Formats: sequence, C-alpha cells, structure tokens
Amino acid sequence: MKIINTLTLTLIVLFCYSAASAQTEVTGKWKTIDDETGEAKSVVEIYEKDGAIYGKIVKLFDREGLDPDPVCDKCPTDDPRYNKKVIGMEIMKNLKKDGNEYAGGTVLKPDEGKIYKCKIWLENDKLYVRGYWGFFYRTQTWERYN
Repeated sequence: MKIINTLTLTLIVLFCYSAASAQTEVTGKWKTIDDETGEAKSVVEIYEKDGAIYGKIVKLFDREGLDPDPVCDKCPTDDPRYNKKVIGMEIMKNLKKDGNEYAGGTVLKPDEGKIYKCKIWLENDKLYVRGYWGFFYRTQTWERYN
C-alpha cells in the first residue's frame, strides 16, 4: 500500500510539473491582436526547429473586406514567400534563447511585406512580440489560443 501511495504522489507531482512548464513555454498556438481595432487577426503556431524558434500562420480570422485566403503579394520579390499563401507561411524565423527571451531572428508582416528584426518573451502567459526597424520598434501582445 505504501508503494502505491508513493507512486501515486510521484505521478501527481510529475503531472503538475509538466502542466505548469507547458504554460511557461513560448511554443504553441497564439492569437494575434490588431493594435488599432483590438480584434483577433490570426493564429500563429510557434515551434522549435533546428534549435531555434519559428512561427507560422495557421489560421486567419474573417475580417470584413479582406481576402480570407490571401497571398503575400507585398513580400519582397526575391523572398521565397512572395505570392505564396499567407496561411501556412513561416513568418517568424531563427529566434535563439537569450536569457528570458528569444532574439536574433526576424518576423515578417505579410500585409505590408516588411521583414523586421525580432525578439519575443513570455510574461503572465502573454507572448510579447517586438519588431525592430533601426532604432524604432513596436511590441504586440499575443494571447494563447486553445
């Protein structure tokens, strides 16, 4: 009986630890929010590949007057993403862990076709995504998507 109690307690601790750590990782699906309207724009899946963090758009929310299945016609013509579908497109690339954040990579804003230096970090289960262009930057707050 003592062995069963010990085993049960161990399993509970392991389950709680894995559930807590899952909520402290940047990987997973995140809902992007339009800065101006406050409406949901898309869902980006953040994942690890080759020791770095990447992100791709897996869903676009319907927004009046916008193409529900657009292509990146504003991407640079020498970029392999030019004229490719936005859904499924890798927009975040090559972010490496640096302390409590991931940095050193890039993020593409498909509706503008612009590529920015990027860093991301997690705070209170929100993902902060900062894009840099020279000395200027803008930070978006993304929410977990289930």
